Amino acid sequence: MRDKREKFIELANKRVVSAIDKMRLIGNLSDNRYYQYSDADVKKIIDALTKELNSVRAKFQHNKNHKEKEFRLEV
Repeated sequence: MRDKREKFIELANKRVVSAIDKMRLIGNLSDNRYYQYSDADVKKIIDALTKELNSVRAKFQHNKNHKEKEFRLEV
């Protein structure tokens, strides 16, 4: 069981740091000295990122809820 935990920690650390780095790069696109964008462009970017973050949250919540459910028949 410890191996699964260690693997989770190893991969989570790498992947979260990578995701944060990529998000910072996306944030760099806001510098209007170098880039031109519209409010619609910004909305599409934010909506896509929010949708994916919500999907990740739902996956973790689903796994948590799935494990906590009990089944019991009653008379």
